[in-house]
Amino acid sequence: MDSQDFAVNFFVALFALIDPIGNVPLFAAATAGVKNKDSRLIAVFISLFVLGFLTFFYFTGLSLLAFFGISLPAFRIAGGIILFLLGLEMARDDFTATFAAAAEGPETEGRGNAKRRFERMIVPFAMPLLIGPGAISTVIIYASEAKAFGLQGVAVGLSVIAAISLTTMLSFWASPLISRIMGKIGLTIVVRVLGLILCAMAVQFVIAGVADSTRGVITHDAAAPYEDAR
Repeated sequence: MDSQDFAVNFFVALFALIDPIGNVPLFAAATAGVKNKDSRLIAVFISLFVLGFLTFFYFTGLSLLAFFGISLPAFRIAGGIILFLLGLEMARDDFTATFAAAAEGPETEGRGNAKRRFERMIVPFAMPLLIGPGAISTVIIYASEAKAFGLQGVAVGLSVIAAISLTTMLSFWASPLISRIMGKIGLTIVVRVLGLILCAMAVQFVIAGVADSTRGVITHDAAAPYEDAR
């Protein structure tokens, strides 16, 4: 595999895991009632967070988790629990209210409001919804493969992460248009359905984490039910 194939494979894997287009309805729901310029600023903050966080793990790998004595399966289980709580809020229609509380205060628009919204969305929206155990482990795996290309591999990997961050920002910038097309009722339906799917994904994260940490207790078919069908 040359550096070009490495870049394409890395980008496709990260794009599929972060799924910026699929998360547009969730971003629209999380920024309901926010002015367009503030929503675009929040999207910039989130994309910078994605860029910084993935770059951090690209260079540190598992050393940070090892420093705290945390295994990747344990991280996957914790991320699954947080995702389940997020999905439950979405399915119960508490999702928008969770982020709307961040707008309370004397400043109702501008950079201050966007910053408060972003701080409220770091967990669980930016992480682990966008940057979950799958994205982190993928970055770690490709960082190890990039060593074969030397400095070029490092540059290619960073370029891919930057491209993913830019794609995320551009996708979220389109959320006002998508919100107008879908309407309030359509957005509510999509968010509730995605909430149910997120709950199922979260349970799958926990099952996979438990399976990795207790090999033999949970069967491979239960941890990865569709892997053999791909």
